[in-house]
Amino acid sequence: MQVEVLFKNMKLNAKSASRLAVAPMMDWTDRHCRFFHRQLSRHTLLYTEMVTAPALVRGGALHLLAHDVAENPVALQLGGSDPTELAQAARLGWDAGYPEVNLNCGCPSDRVQSGSFGAVLMENPALVAEICAAMIAAGPAEVTVKCRIGVDDQTPEEVLPRFLDAIRAAGVTRVTIHARKAWLQGLSPKENRDIPPLDYALVTHMKATFPDMHIAVNGGVEDLDAASGFLDAGLDGVMVGRAAYHRPWDILARADSRIFGQPDPVQTRADAVARMLPYIERQMGQGTRLAQVTRHMLGLFAGQPGARQWRRVLSENAHKPGAGPELLETALEAVAQTV
Repeated sequence: MQVEVLFKNMKLNAKSASRLAVAPMMDWTDRHCRFFHRQLSRHTLLYTEMVTAPALVRGGALHLLAHDVAENPVALQLGGSDPTELAQAARLGWDAGYPEVNLNCGCPSDRVQSGSFGAVLMENPALVAEICAAMIAAGPAEVTVKCRIGVDDQTPEEVLPRFLDAIRAAGVTRVTIHARKAWLQGLSPKENRDIPPLDYALVTHMKATFPDMHIAVNGGVEDLDAASGFLDAGLDGVMVGRAAYHRPWDILARADSRIFGQPDPVQTRADAVARMLPYIERQMGQGTRLAQVTRHMLGLFAGQPGARQWRRVLSENAHKPGAGPELLETALEAVAQTV
């Protein structure tokens, strides 16, 4: 009973935290990145990189679920298209301590398309509904969906309401909508992040059409002013992607006060670095290389005097044998000499 109550509270915390979230990003939002982001914001919801259900269920790659309890609130994103396999993967996620499991219906990469999941699932809302129902039945983790407004020649005003209606009927109450189409033919994944036009008005209209659903917007959000604007317009949440990774201080260091009405955990970038040092020492003691952590910290001084020196010291030296936490102090000194 105690475990059930704890897990229920974790689900509630994740839902509350989803007012602002950092998007799941392949090769970026690994556990070291998430730990760093958590030092900047206590309340922002963090997501794992997408983990494929086959990797967990058939490949036994349970190490992909590893995370530090200090990352909470954190959600697991899954990719796949087989309802039974995704239900098993969702259960594994719950067993690993994730209060939310998110189904990827938005990634347009060739690898994802070849596995018939990601954005291609937008073409089959009935299958997505079946998948979501199976995942919900598998355990108590909340099942959410991240999708696009449509793919290829679909008419978003027609397909998106049908898609949302289908997943709502399956029991999904939270969805994050990337306000762009995904072009599965003709555009690369990188181009799909920029070229298709954003349609924020459609996402806002979906909130009016489905007032009982928790709807968050994703795509092109560059700062907290924009995030606040979407919340003021009635959306339930905002998910930020590349801006949060490349300019983590700008997005996260004042998120707690501006978005959640809570005190910010750090006041200076040097404070954030200091909070990372014990974690780096622990991780290096377990075989992690310094560069595996510091690569996620390169944008800490973005837009500030000394940003280039900070990046140079870390990028040129963190991979060298013998490099340790003291390199971050050297990088801070290089910044101070510039100011």
